Amino acid sequence: METLSPEVLEDLRHGRAPRERKIAVCTGGAHLAPVDRAEILAVLAGDADEMVATRAQDAILSLPPEAFIEAIKREQALPALFSYAAKHLADKPGICDALVHNKNCATEHLVHAVRHLSTLGIQTLMEELERISESPTLAAVLEHSPLLTPEQKNQLHELYGPGHPIDEAALAEAAAAAEPDVARRQTLIQRIATMTVAQRVQYAIKGGTDARRTLIRDPNKVVQRAVLASPRLTDQEVEAFASMSSLTDEILRLIAGNRNFRKNYVVVRNLINNPKTPLDVTLHMLPMLNAQDLKRLTMNKNIPETLRTTAFKLHRTRADLKK
Repeated sequence: METLSPEVLEDLRHGRAPRERKIAVCTGGAHLAPVDRAEILAVLAGDADEMVATRAQDAILSLPPEAFIEAIKREQALPALFSYAAKHLADKPGICDALVHNKNCATEHLVHAVRHLSTLGIQTLMEELERISESPTLAAVLEHSPLLTPEQKNQLHELYGPGHPIDEAALAEAAAAAEPDVARRQTLIQRIATMTVAQRVQYAIKGGTDARRTLIRDPNKVVQRAVLASPRLTDQEVEAFASMSSLTDEILRLIAGNRNFRKNYVVVRNLINNPKTPLDVTLHMLPMLNAQDLKRLTMNKNIPETLRTTAFKLHRTRADLKK
């Protein structure tokens, strides 16, 4: 049995190998790891040579779904594999969830996968605001999934429903806080004012800091969540958001619930000192404050009385323990 070099493997993965070698892979005449064979057979199943394609399709029947799942999980997995798996293997357990978990899998392939997703797969996909906001078709298919929770259905409605009309005054106020330059601010306002909700989600994820600082105050919750999901979001921005009393308690709760955000002490301190942060959240985080900030909190008259009283008791308890 022939052992294939990395160069030959690449030729096979991209359909450049000679016919004889393609046939050898289909008939088991070439030594390949199951994960490599699965991916290459998926590529060859769409080969222009009808004999190669037929042999590849027949060979696929003998491979376990696990081989395809492992192939799909790989960062360098090919679009041809995604396409074949979505169209022909979607009913196999684990295939569609694997497609969702690979960030490189295009939304066009996920459309075929939705009805076969597990509850966890649906949840994972619903958290991928960038994918859903760029594909109305995917969102429409998702909306008909019986596994969707009422909250998730509401999120889709927020994204593609009529949405809240843009409050121009509120937009101008948010932009003024985000962008000091008048000319750039006006450009920002004009750009956002003409966007749909889905477009604002895309802008929140992919735009610059001025876009995020403006859109965190968007009237649509899904846009606000997109800001927090942006891979470009900086620690300094989250720190600023945590101190903004103009944000909704829901967004402040989301910030507090994010493990990565909570690793930043400034975020925690700002949330606790923000009068808009829900009381149950601030009480839970209170022990995370250092002695100096805890003492300052006892004198903060903007926070709820319950929080201030609890802070005072904790401060006194800590002082007693030091005696």
